[in-house]
Amino acid sequence: MTEISRSRSVRFLLFSASVCLQFIPGFSDDSTSSESSSKSKPSTNSNTATIIVIVLFGFIAVGLFSFFLFKLWQKKKRDEQHARLLKLFEEDDELEFELGLRA
Repeated sequence: MTEISRSRSVRFLLFSASVCLQFIPGFSDDSTSSESSSKSKPSTNSNTATIIVIVLFGFIAVGLFSFFLFKLWQKKKRDEQHARLLKLFEEDDELEFELGLRA
C-alpha cells in the first residue's frame, strides 16, 4: 500500500515539475516564441509585468482574506470558551437546594 502511494506522489511531483518548467521560457518547447520575441519585446515585457502584478495582488488578497477568516475564527472560539466558562461558574439554584445550602 505504501509503494502505491509513493509512486503516486512521485508521479504527481514529476507532473507538477514539468508543468512548472513550461512557464519558464528557456525550458519551453515553443520554438516560435524565440523568433517572434525579438520583434515584440516591449509588449511582451509589459504583458508579463501586468500579469505578475495581477498575480501578486491576487496572492495578497488571498492572504488578507485568510488572515481575516483566521481572526474571525479565533474570536468565535474565544466567545465559545467564554460562554462555557460563564456556564461553568453560573449559580445553580437546584444544586444548592439539593445540598441544603439554601432554604
